[in-house]
Amino acid sequence: MRFAEERDLIFLTNLYNYYIEHTAVTFDTVPFSIEQRRAWLNQHPPESRHKVCIAEDSQGIPLGFTASHPFRLKPAYETSVEISIYIKPGLERQGIGKQLYAHLFTLLEQEDIHRAYACIAVPNPSSIALHSFFNFTPVGLFTEAGRKFGSFISIQWMEKHFD
Repeated sequence: MRFAEERDLIFLTNLYNYYIEHTAVTFDTVPFSIEQRRAWLNQHPPESRHKVCIAEDSQGIPLGFTASHPFRLKPAYETSVEISIYIKPGLERQGIGKQLYAHLFTLLEQEDIHRAYACIAVPNPSSIALHSFFNFTPVGLFTEAGRKFGSFISIQWMEKHFD
């Protein structure tokens, strides 16, 4: 596990764009350019509470990433983060997500973080199970909150306590 770097931009962009174009996991609908992802990556320096971490194989090939983002932009939300995780298609259920989250949560425990939130498009039993493994608990279901690929999609919010 390591922090994402400039050299990861193509991987980060292509993987996220895959999820935009082929899944309802993200409610983004338009693929991102490398420049847009560069701006996003620059908002996540390792020294901030908003991080991007990469999992890679023994040859250094990226397998997935996780990130912490601002939960909301108002100052009172400063100690809350929203987290996300994306694994290369075909590599799910191989422990990569658990490794990424274990690394991210170890880093977040060193920050002034009170809560982490995950927003999961449902149904998605694998994601619910992964988050439950890390002691996330359900805190709300928003029914048909978004529309993608011509269907309405509900979202399950889950919360992790850090103190």
